[in-house]
Amino acid sequence: MDAAKNFLVAASILSADFSRIAEAVKLIESSRADWVHLDVMDGSFVPNLTFGPKMVSDVRPLTLLPLDVHLMIDRPDRIIPDFAKAGADHIIFHLEGNVHVNRIIHQIRELGPKAGISIVPSTPVALLSEVLDLVDVILIMTVNPGFGGQELIPECLEKVRTLDRLRSEQGYGYLISVDGGINRSTVAEVRSAGTDVLVTGSSFFRASNPAEEVRIFKGARPG
Repeated sequence: MDAAKNFLVAASILSADFSRIAEAVKLIESSRADWVHLDVMDGSFVPNLTFGPKMVSDVRPLTLLPLDVHLMIDRPDRIIPDFAKAGADHIIFHLEGNVHVNRIIHQIRELGPKAGISIVPSTPVALLSEVLDLVDVILIMTVNPGFGGQELIPECLEKVRTLDRLRSEQGYGYLISVDGGINRSTVAEVRSAGTDVLVTGSSFFRASNPAEEVRIFKGARPG
């Protein structure tokens, strides 16, 4: 791991109190996290429901931080324009179940946001080979998506190592984001695998000092 690397922390409001979203966003800002992560679930692609574009539009005026929108939904192309209009800075969709992946990536970029793609733990990195030169962010799920607070599946970090190696060898420009089970016990291994963006939900919002969690995620020793 490069000791001088500037790791980014994306705090997921999935673990926040939805009745106090403005406070949650202020906490993310004051903690010096880098992105606000919004997990969109439709109850079909994953067994849970969260929120839609209105949450993004409501959060947008509350912060200047990038809004990192993760679409865990079927047929995202139908609603991507609404998320772009709502103020998403990054729109990440899933490879699984989407045939016209190239078209969706171009759709996102033409609307303005950065384009990202995500894979669940059972999907191999090899299936991303045709779009590695097209995406801005690759989100590796290290838990099965749908619920917060799960334990990290360590085998998934091999995907991060592979993507980091391919990026170095081929000169790709994507960021590698990791989501699921990152906490004080696992963060060092996640960082050393080649991760750029650390997504945190439960660890952040349940912490007695969220700012300290961000510092530790970025590589500082507990103080």
